[in-house]
Amino acid sequence: MGAEDKIKQIEEEMARTQVNKATEFHLGLLKAKIAKLKREASKPKSGMRTGGFAVKKTGDATVVMVGLPSVGKSTILNHITNADSRVAAYEFTTLTTVPGILDYKGARIQVLDLPGILEGAGSGRGRGKEVIAVARSSDLILIILDVFNTKVLPVVVKELGEMGIRLDQKPPNIVLKKKNTGGVKITSTVKLTKLDERTIREILNIYEVHNGDILFHENADADRLIDFLVGNRVYIPSLVVVNKTDLVDQSYLRQLGFAHLPISAEKETNIAQLKEEIYSKLELIRLYMRHRDGEVDYKEPMIVRKGSTIEDVCRKIHTDMVKTFKYAQVWGKSAHFGGEKVGLTHVLVDGDVVMMVNK
Repeated sequence: MGAEDKIKQIEEEMARTQVNKATEFHLGLLKAKIAKLKREASKPKSGMRTGGFAVKKTGDATVVMVGLPSVGKSTILNHITNADSRVAAYEFTTLTTVPGILDYKGARIQVLDLPGILEGAGSGRGRGKEVIAVARSSDLILIILDVFNTKVLPVVVKELGEMGIRLDQKPPNIVLKKKNTGGVKITSTVKLTKLDERTIREILNIYEVHNGDILFHENADADRLIDFLVGNRVYIPSLVVVNKTDLVDQSYLRQLGFAHLPISAEKETNIAQLKEEIYSKLELIRLYMRHRDGEVDYKEPMIVRKGSTIEDVCRKIHTDMVKTFKYAQVWGKSAHFGGEKVGLTHVLVDGDVVMMVNK
């Protein structure tokens, strides 16, 4: 029996199993087994041609638009970037990845219009795996919905999840130190109420962890522990955009029941707000570089992610700059005083002025 047959068999067993306290242990093990099988099944076979829709990443961040066919992604792309994506009122207009650049607040943000995904995309339907694989390397995912078909949101989230994309989550705060002997030692800094020791040990056993120390810094459930052990998950923020809202009234939108940004690409309604939401979700900050002569370049800020350090700035300027770094001077909110000398670990904030000094 192949991996896909085993996966189908386990999924059928899970569907038959009633979810309650008594079945938690059994369902946890089934989830662990199916995740392991899916990971093995997703590995390309030797000599297999894996082609796809990959586009070289450029700019300060990459955003991808995903959704079912004919939801208006191409029109949105054309309004927020310099792209010229083909637009038509029928499905599958976009058959390749179409890139565009959104210039906003000094940042150059790459926006990718992906081919429409279908239910079953995570399992390969409609070249869905190749499409979603592009989304795995993005910094933000825009889920584009048609205002008259918003019930597909869970389907889109599920298909992304099938490819290991976890939306709006942080990586599991779990630490595992494998050993050669001594069995498994389980400790935690929080009270574990979603997993008992028996379940933890059995899930570890499925992933062939028989010796080691595992430390929980969160009250993880079986899914979070499995995600940690599988290790190929990516954690990406998302923004749900509901298009064609000019065709309905506000009371209709209030009944949708999930957070979203309403727009009309055709009427260009809320396009400016969409740009601002993208910038905000990416958590970008602007730094202004000061030259040795005292002149500050305010026209072209350096764009980095929130939480970036002086070391990150060094690497963005040149990969070898860390080796020649002596110190940096900082003016702005992150400095205790203007011109403070700081090291590589200093965390910068939006609007800081930075001057690098090399050895």
